[in-house]
Amino acid sequence: MYKDKKILAIIPARGGSKGVPKKNIIEIGGKPLIGYSIDCGLNSKYIDRVVVSTEDENISKVAKRLGGDIPFLRPEELAKDSSKTIDCLVYTVEKLREMGEDYDYMVLLQPTVPLRKSFHVDEAIEKLLESEYGDLVSVSEVHDHPILMRKIKENGEVENLLNLDSTVRRQDFPEVYRVDGAIYINRLDETFNCDKSLNDGKLPYVMEKKYTTDIDTYLDIKIVEYYLEEERKEEAKLMR
Repeated sequence: MYKDKKILAIIPARGGSKGVPKKNIIEIGGKPLIGYSIDCGLNSKYIDRVVVSTEDENISKVAKRLGGDIPFLRPEELAKDSSKTIDCLVYTVEKLREMGEDYDYMVLLQPTVPLRKSFHVDEAIEKLLESEYGDLVSVSEVHDHPILMRKIKENGEVENLLNLDSTVRRQDFPEVYRVDGAIYINRLDETFNCDKSLNDGKLPYVMEKKYTTDIDTYLDIKIVEYYLEEERKEEAKLMR
């Protein structure tokens, strides 16, 4: 709870991942992937409940063992490749309301972003609830600048992707950011419905790119394992 507002965290974890099969429970750095997001939510100073939304019995068992709360399984129709995350979130919030649990804000923690820390979540919560906005998204700076991006036309020629001046020196490029998927926070009012786009949050929370690494391929796993090992080395130095 923060500023007398009840805060719910939802971790959506379906079983049908394609790029890395069963990736939500694959072991990375000695822990199932979903465990990092569960720990992140549980270690937050402000989150009141951490709910894992899944249709998969195996994910449910692993999540429960790691401290996640699974009050019900998600319907199969909300766990298809074509299913939208917002539909799963709205279902979970409404189902909890039917069970007598009502919250003021919802934090979405994607299980595929294991390097995000609880202090990031707490800072984001503070920033949103101290503002006049109703939603927040985490963003990280883009270094592959869109000024340099091109598309190939049907005739084989390349043209600028955007109508921007490509003669600008690189050091003069304006800073640009991407929605990185690490943290989404939404006020649970009448605007929170299945028509909402989570990526359209107006208030940004800027994160260092390494903390937003999203696991979609086996290479991403290697990258995360590298960062986890570096974190352990730093912790070992501090213990000396």
